[in-house]
Formats: sequence, C-alpha cells, structure tokens
Amino acid sequence: MFVEERIFTLFKRNAHHTLTCWSVFFSFGLCIAFLGPTILDLQCQTKSTLSQITWVFFSQQFCLLIGSSVGGVFKKTLFSALSALFVSALVISVIFAIIPLCNNVLLLAIAMAVSGLAMGIIDTIANIQLVALYQKDSAVFLQALHFFIGFGALVSPLIADPFLSETGCGNHTGNGTEMIHHFRNMLRNSPIAEHNVTLSHLPQDSGEDSIVHYAFWIMALINLPVPIAVLFLMYREQLIPCCASGTPRLLDKDELAMENQQGAEGPDTEVKDEEGGGHGDIFGCCQNDNLRGLPVSFFMIHILGGTVLFMTDGIVGAYAGFVYTYAVAPPMSLPHKMAGYLASIFWAAITAGRLLSIPLSYRFQPVRLLMFNLAGVIVTVLMLLIFYTSSVFLFVGTCLCGLFLSSIFPCMLAYTEDILDYQGCATSVLVTCAGMGEMVMQVLVGSIIQTEGSYSFLLCGMIIGCIGFIVFFGLLFFHRMHRNYLTGTSKKSAMVEEPATEQNDSATTAQKEEKESS
Repeated sequence: MFVEERIFTLFKRNAHHTLTCWSVFFSFGLCIAFLGPTILDLQCQTKSTLSQITWVFFSQQFCLLIGSSVGGVFKKTLFSALSALFVSALVISVIFAIIPLCNNVLLLAIAMAVSGLAMGIIDTIANIQLVALYQKDSAVFLQALHFFIGFGALVSPLIADPFLSETGCGNHTGNGTEMIHHFRNMLRNSPIAEHNVTLSHLPQDSGEDSIVHYAFWIMALINLPVPIAVLFLMYREQLIPCCASGTPRLLDKDELAMENQQGAEGPDTEVKDEEGGGHGDIFGCCQNDNLRGLPVSFFMIHILGGTVLFMTDGIVGAYAGFVYTYAVAPPMSLPHKMAGYLASIFWAAITAGRLLSIPLSYRFQPVRLLMFNLAGVIVTVLMLLIFYTSSVFLFVGTCLCGLFLSSIFPCMLAYTEDILDYQGCATSVLVTCAGMGEMVMQVLVGSIIQTEGSYSFLLCGMIIGCIGFIVFFGLLFFHRMHRNYLTGTSKKSAMVEEPATEQNDSATTAQKEEKESS
C-alpha cells in the first residue's frame, strides 16, 4: 500500500483533531503572505515611506515570535488549547477586515502585531498537538500540516492580485511611477535618494481610488470557516460549558485524549509525562528540573537545530517579502503585474513541495531530506546570482527555491524530536527560532537592500544558506555524540539490572532447595 495501514489507522482515530490543526495553519498561511504583493498599496493607503512600511513586517514577526514563545502555556488542557486556536483564528479574520481602515502606519503596525501574536500561538499549539498525537509517526502529518501554510500563502497573493494597482497608488500613474523611480534610484545609491519621500509625492486621495480593501475583506470571509471548525471540534468534544449537558469533567476529557494517544502508540509504549516532556512554552522548558544532569549534546541539538531554522525560515521570510521589490528594481525592472506573480509562484512551490514531501517523508529519513534541501537552496541561489540579469531564470529559481525550502521546518522538527526521544523542548525552541529568523532577516535584508543595492538581496540569501548548511553538519556531529551517550547509559542500566536479577534468581533457587529438603 502507498501508506502503511498502521499510519492510516492512526489518522482515522485522530482525524477530527488533525484536520482542525491543518485548517488553522491555512489561516497562518493566509496571514503570512499578503504583505509582500500589497506593500505598495498599503504604503499609499497609510501615506508612508517605504522604510516606514517595512517596519510593519517587523511588528508582525516580532509578535509572532512572542506568540510562539508563550503559546505553549495553552497546551495544558484540551480545552485551553482549542480555545486558544479558536480565538487566534477568529482574530485573523477580524484583522483582515480592519486593515483597510488603518489610515496610518502605526495603526497598521498594531493590527499586524496582533495578527502576529495569533499566528505564533497557532504555530506552537498546532505543532505540539500533532507531535503529541503521533510522536514517532509525526513526520508525515507535520509535512501535511505545513502544506496548509503553503496553501494559505498561495491563496493570499492570488486573491490580492486582481485588486492591486499598476503603480501602487490607484490610478495616479504619474505619481506612482515617480515614487517607484525614486526607490529604484535609491537602491542604486543615486543622489536622487538624498531627499525623503514626502506626502506631496503621494496622491492625497489614493485611499479612495485603491480597491485593495476588497481583497482583505474576501480573505476575512474565506478564513471565517476556520474558527467555526475549531468551535465545532470543541462542541463535539463536549468542551463548551453551555453545551456540555451530561458530559464528563474537563479533566476526564483530557485523560481520554491521553488514552487515545496511548492507543495510537501501542499497548507497550509508555506515555511520557506531559509536563516533563517539555512540549510547552520555551520559558517553562528552560526551568524544567528534568533537564538537569543532561549531556552537552542534548542542549546543542536544541541550539543547532534552532539555528538552522533561524537561517532557513529567515530566507523564506526575506524572499517572500522582498522578491517583488527586487524584481521591479534594476537590473530586472520587471512590470509590476509580472513581478507580483513571483510571490504567488514562490508560495505555490512551497505548497507543492510540502505536498510532495508527505510521501517522501514516509520513504526517506528526515536527515536525508534535510541534507538534500539545504544543498538545493544553496545551489539555486548561486544560479540566481550567476544569471542575475535573466528574468526567466528568476521565475525558475523562485520556483526551485520554494521547493527546496518547503519541507525543511517539518523535517527538522521530526528529526530533532526523534533524536531526543520526545523528551526535550525541541518543538518550542524550533518554532521560536524560526519566528525569530523571519523577524530578524526581513529587517536585516531590507536594510542591506536599501544601502547596498538590489543585487545584495541574492548575496544575503547565499550567505545565510551557507551558514545554515555548516551549522547542520554541526548538528549531525552532536547527534552522533548524543547517540553514543544514550548507548552508554543503556549499557550501564543493563549492567546494574543483571546483578539484581542474579540475586533474585539465587534467592528463588535457595527457597526451592529449602522446601525440597524439608
């Protein structure tokens, strides 16, 4: 069979929970991808400069990091986890609806910060739920989970594209062209860049002419079924107080969920203590008493795994955020509509890559997929650097880059959790580091592009990719060290158990001899 019967049985047993986690990651994808193609329209809506609107990226990613760090506090009960997912998905719909009302960059930054907080909570809880449900078999389901991020991120630019203006400022082509001309010269360090873009350079009635607000309202409606699905799961699990007629207590429901988990793992599998397992918020992980006395390799696996995702998710955030800006600047100078398709192609490639990775993760070990994908990212960015004047290869390279980056996060999550036997804080640490990488790299790469020129966009990607690949080899080294530590520990335990077994056997033999003699 294409999928092992045991895997299919696990999915059927936890289908409703799994599908709900996948649906909230669709909300995550919708929210993460719309800023890139709509950034010029939002700039005109808020009457801000490009450097000011770039900080909206930072506000979203910074609060995503905070949400990822504290999201684990909601995992203690099934009710709190599902409630957090419901509120977060609903908040995303509300934010989409109010974005067209944000007429200055501060209000827009606050709205994006709130959405980032909701995204971070979704990111942590959904990953923790699937890892806790499937454990050793979680790789396949994590690939599917992150496929829905790509799917949502693909849908978002496609919805926005028909409503984008040709110049970013409604029908005022003259002023819009002047603004873009200013930005291109700024990238080339032209003397024109010495003056600032003032409000007089922007049309005063751009908010009335722009129709991009329809895109946000459509995305709000499309996302609305997601919180409804979470609410339905809570109703089915009898976790809604007003609908809990004759239902067991909340603690009983959580115990039932743990029994389902134990049944999915098999009768002989020990269910690890949830508090000791470390699948919570990152601050709780750092204070876990069970971490004392563990070897250096245990902590280095967390650090190096998080560093790899800091780099690779940083590339994802920077590429999705600035490939449009890079494409409309020299030497590419693509038309705005054509450049707008790059974000859709990038997220479509990530979506396709995560879909393709579902069967691949079943047939290949995560470490092999990680090695292949990291090498592929470096080769692709190198080819983009070599053919930096080719618009055709920019589209091809964008597709390849998305394919190689697509499955790095779920593979790394499955790989590190398997190394640590699901006893560490890998989920919380990796999600936090990934969010931090997107936040830092977007601001860093954006600043370098403005000061050094558009060519530095690809050069930054190359450097970041190489650093991530080198750190990955360090992770492999500490994996082997940790494996040797576990082997030595198991041998010592066996040596301690053998004398005790011999003593018990000798005592039993002596008792039998005494009975026979009597």
